[in-house]
Amino acid sequence: MRAAARLGRALAVAGALVVRGSVPVVAADAAPLRSFQALVDATPEGGFLRPEPGIYAGPVVIGRAIAIDGGSRVTIDAGGSGTVVRIEANGVALRGLRLTGSGSNHDTVDAGIALVGSGNVIENNSIEDCLFGVDLAQSNENIVRGNRIHSKSRATPMRGDAIRLWYSFRNQILENEISDSRDVVVWYSADNVISRNRVVRSRYALHTMYANKNLVEDNELLENMTGIFLMYSDGVEIRRNRILGAQGATGVGVGFKESSSIVLEDNDIVYCATGVLLDVSPYEPDTVIRFERNRFAYNGVGVLFHNDWHGSEFRDNQFVGNFTQVAVRGGGGATRNVWSHNYWDDYEGFDRDRDGRGDTPYELRAYADRIWMEVSQAAFFRASPLLEVIDFLDRLAPFSDPTLILRDEQPRFERSGGAS
Repeated sequence: MRAAARLGRALAVAGALVVRGSVPVVAADAAPLRSFQALVDATPEGGFLRPEPGIYAGPVVIGRAIAIDGGSRVTIDAGGSGTVVRIEANGVALRGLRLTGSGSNHDTVDAGIALVGSGNVIENNSIEDCLFGVDLAQSNENIVRGNRIHSKSRATPMRGDAIRLWYSFRNQILENEISDSRDVVVWYSADNVISRNRVVRSRYALHTMYANKNLVEDNELLENMTGIFLMYSDGVEIRRNRILGAQGATGVGVGFKESSSIVLEDNDIVYCATGVLLDVSPYEPDTVIRFERNRFAYNGVGVLFHNDWHGSEFRDNQFVGNFTQVAVRGGGGATRNVWSHNYWDDYEGFDRDRDGRGDTPYELRAYADRIWMEVSQAAFFRASPLLEVIDFLDRLAPFSDPTLILRDEQPRFERSGGAS
């Protein structure tokens, strides 16, 4: 009883506030928060709402075209229930708000902002302690720009997605700062632009499924479990992205599953467990995946083929400092793909005529490396002294003919032509 009394006095001194996680919540004996819904309801179609600074109560539903600007001094707190702001209209502008305290229900997709409409602008908002960040469902031609999104503090798989597009087309996802979330997902959605975003310490920085003709460019994806993974997605263009530090047992910089007609140009894929993973891609006949001027550096494996597949073209890329440049699971080689004018830091030839090309082809062969390529459990022992000795002896006096992984007829002799 004495402890309860002391706690009660402390709460009174603190202005009748208690803390839920990092979010202040008004105690039962304090005045209730002002309703933000009342302000929205009082704003006419086409009107502009600039609320007084302060903390307001959510959830909020916006059903007509209005513009709201919080000037970075307005907080809407849903109190741990539902979605903070739900937009069910076209032509809404939502700027400068801090949105917090969504519910925790994955089934109802509790989010900071849920959007069902077209031609809306979601800009410069801070979304925190919300399960999902911005959820677009059957929403077209919207702009989501300059928002800061941070999920609820929980195990990564139990967080919601920072930004989710579902059956949504021609949207622009630009310049958002995302950290400690789950995924950015684009499902059944086409012709979207995902550009200049920064995603840190999440699971999939970008995950697409049945999502065609999207443009992914100039993003910075750092320390995520996976950088970009395309599943059943065709016609995607991936340019000038920096993908660093996708580590762990499943760490992949860029991965493909049954995807076709992809372009990757001028990307930096650095310090990942696997730089690029190709699984039955390209999938459609007579299509290619084109890699040009990318830098694959300091990865466990630069490029990993899930099996002996074909249809990829590698031109003018840099392969620098990878533990293994290229590997094929289950044995076999990658000779049915095009390898042309790439820079290989382990090339042992010369350039006597100084034309910038090696005088002899670059050839990558699998010696004792075949052990871990063919038996996945053996990958645990890569770089161990025992396998290093076996590999050295195999190269010195091969026990059998080594597998040819690839041949680049005219490798670049100097480190040029890749992403800077």
